[in-house]
Amino acid sequence: MSDFYHDEQDSDRFRRRLLVAGAVVLLAFLLLFSRFFYLQVLRHAYYTTRAESNRISLVPIVPNRGNIVDRHGVILARNYSAFTLEITPSKTLDLETTIDGLAGIVEIQAKDRRRFKRLLKESKTFESIPIRTRLSDVEVARFTANRFRFPGVEVKARLFRQYPEGALAAHAIGYISRINAKDEEAIEDKGQTANYKGTDHIGKIGLEANYEYELHGTAGYEQVEVDFVGRAVRVLSRTPPVSGNNLTLTLDSKLQKIAEQAFGGRRGSLAAIDPSNGAILALVSSPAFDPNLFVDGIRFDDWDDLNNNPDKPMLNRAIYSAHPPGSTFKPLMALGALTSGKRTPAYAIADPGYFDFGNRRFMDDKVGGHGAVDMFKSIVVSCNTYYYRLANDMGIDAIARFMGDLGLGSKTGIDIPGEASGILPSPQWKQRRYTKKEQQSWFPGETISVGIGQGYNAYSTLHMAHALANVVNYGTVFRPHLVRTVSNPNSGEARAIEADPVRQIALKTEHVDLIKRAMAGVVKEGTASRAFAGAAYQSGGKTGTAQVFSLRGGKYVAGQVRERLRDHSWYIAFAPVDQPRIVLAVMVENGGFGAQSAAPIARQVFDYYLTGQAATGPAPESEAPGEASDGPLFEDEPHEGD
Repeated sequence: MSDFYHDEQDSDRFRRRLLVAGAVVLLAFLLLFSRFFYLQVLRHAYYTTRAESNRISLVPIVPNRGNIVDRHGVILARNYSAFTLEITPSKTLDLETTIDGLAGIVEIQAKDRRRFKRLLKESKTFESIPIRTRLSDVEVARFTANRFRFPGVEVKARLFRQYPEGALAAHAIGYISRINAKDEEAIEDKGQTANYKGTDHIGKIGLEANYEYELHGTAGYEQVEVDFVGRAVRVLSRTPPVSGNNLTLTLDSKLQKIAEQAFGGRRGSLAAIDPSNGAILALVSSPAFDPNLFVDGIRFDDWDDLNNNPDKPMLNRAIYSAHPPGSTFKPLMALGALTSGKRTPAYAIADPGYFDFGNRRFMDDKVGGHGAVDMFKSIVVSCNTYYYRLANDMGIDAIARFMGDLGLGSKTGIDIPGEASGILPSPQWKQRRYTKKEQQSWFPGETISVGIGQGYNAYSTLHMAHALANVVNYGTVFRPHLVRTVSNPNSGEARAIEADPVRQIALKTEHVDLIKRAMAGVVKEGTASRAFAGAAYQSGGKTGTAQVFSLRGGKYVAGQVRERLRDHSWYIAFAPVDQPRIVLAVMVENGGFGAQSAAPIARQVFDYYLTGQAATGPAPESEAPGEASDGPLFEDEPHEGD
């Protein structure tokens, strides 16, 4: 009886254990099934994609960058094919040994090794990475003969950027160079990260930068099947890249070349505009630089030469450097006086050769003065006294309002980056400019200096050319621009850059005509007459001489002043007089009198553009018949004019 009882107890325990074990096994299978269901059903799409991504990689194909040509089709920026020595890390047993061996066949510098190591960190093992670019034919032949020694190394043809005209219009065109961390942030902000996979270069300045996303194009890609160690097995599919758009400029490269040569290496700038539509015909910043130096990474010695050059060749003077415009400001002042009603054309003053204001005497350049001076004569003889009085009568607020309407003191909107606003002085500007209360007050005597283009006035040559274009165009304002059309190289479809007026300034035709006649008088009988003697066309202009430093009682003699302290030479002009086709502003740093250095440069530009006569060298300096100095000049501070 006892044995039977124990057997029954054992049997119950066994059944309980069996049930527990069965429940555990069932639970385990349920968990396993649920996990399988989760992975195979609920997460099927996700893990299929993961598996495919492990098996298939996308290799980007860099698109062909768009070309840049001038208005006549002359190529200013293009691409060319060159041979590159490239290594595929996954096919190479020992990278360092391979590179050392290659160095015995082709020249591999330390910078090439550094670049390769950086690209190696950013690339996948099956992607080929350049160790040397732009191989010569001899180097290609030498490697080909030894190719069997270097598995995973091959020569490929790649596209490189080239600027065939070298330094011509370099500041306007700009250049491309290698993408850095700052560029990557900008690309990410634009949502272009995927499109720039595989791209090494990007536009840095000028049109190359401003039209980067037009020029770059759309990247293509190859679907490559890879094995478990990342080696490429085969190409599954290929999506070709779309080439970037081409830019056709408003620039005339021949005119640009003549203008640059006219400077003869002197520091300065020039801006030439078609007043009928705002098209930039020439944009010069002298001295310039060769953009080809930057394409594959500029050498340290070259960068050191450019960066430490006291003439600052990397500075775009035409749109950034701002200087007092001197007497070139006077025609604009005269037009402002007519528009505001502060002067009539016939109103004349008796010029004694000075203007007394408070306890200060502002001197003219001509001892004894110019006699009776009306508005026409004030521009032709560049009478300072006339504009001292006019500035005082108009007041700084009226001057600032009118000059602001002409576009001074603000960016013109030209389609390249780096433009400065310049300085249009006013009481409000002074309050923003200075933090100390005692410096914020506007003094009436400061208005006198502003009236002759001195004082706080500071504008670029683009500012002055734009303002004059607005005048001769009778107040119709166009945005200055360098690009005429953006065209698709595949379809041939071209998109014109708008040339519609952006606004209208309220100017009276008779007032503008008077200013134009007076500026024509400057060329016929005034300070620019010698520079334009014998010209086959009629032009209007105004010379200007802007002081760099105060004489403080000394007599200005150019030959006795250090070169970089001499006056700046200005000239603004338009031609022909009746229907202007070109407006320009020229400034030669430390060039002396406006008629001496700047006006002859303008003559060469006009000669070519209007008659086809091409000069072959620097513009000769001209002697000018007395131009007013653009002081202001005080009684104890004589300063000889042109």
